[in-house]
Amino acid sequence: MSDAIVIIPTYNEIENIESIIRAVLSQPKEFHVLIVDDNSPDKTADAVTRLQLEFEDQLFLLQRKEKSGLGTAYIAGFEWALKKTYQYVFEMDADFSHNPDDLYRLYKACVAGADMAVGSRYVKGITVVNWPMSRILLSYGASRYVRLITRMKVKDSTAGFICYKRTVLESINLKKIEFVGYAFQIEMKFKAHKKGFKIVEIPVIFKDRTKGKSKMSGGIITEAIFGVVSLKLKSLFAK
Repeated sequence: MSDAIVIIPTYNEIENIESIIRAVLSQPKEFHVLIVDDNSPDKTADAVTRLQLEFEDQLFLLQRKEKSGLGTAYIAGFEWALKKTYQYVFEMDADFSHNPDDLYRLYKACVAGADMAVGSRYVKGITVVNWPMSRILLSYGASRYVRLITRMKVKDSTAGFICYKRTVLESINLKKIEFVGYAFQIEMKFKAHKKGFKIVEIPVIFKDRTKGKSKMSGGIITEAIFGVVSLKLKSLFAK
């Protein structure tokens, strides 16, 4: 039985799903994988079901009725994982923008004392490959903005490649998480920060997807911009 599970939300990831699962499950350290699929029209879930015959004790599937946002997918995955005995719970994309070979580095950081290890694009310069300059500036600028408003020291606050110790997820009221897109990633880090957990950033190289379509939208970006202010104000009034 592994002590770590990698949660991968999917919506129309048929081009990537088998490769990413095999890449995670072939790591020297044993990880389990939970796919949270939002009823993908391209039958991503069917591909996962077929792979479960090969990886019966390592690969799990949580199917949802509709596309309901990245944040709610992760929360569903967190709740599933917390019913098991996993001590380390990961967030990871399905499209290889997060390198499976970096999973152990995040895991090792938490074993060594971090409560939350973030695969960071900005902790050592800017380590992003194949993004247009406009998107790099938007993402990097968003992280600078978040640091200014929240006073968190995390340089990549919108990062979605993360290892949580179980105690972090247990301490956060997941039912009260408000946001579903970029702001979800910020909110989780901010809540962990406010509770005094140790957050470390591990430098990673982020590569844009080569297969499938990006789920980025203007609404997600808007949510992040206004959501940060909302989080900060609520934390002030909560004192």
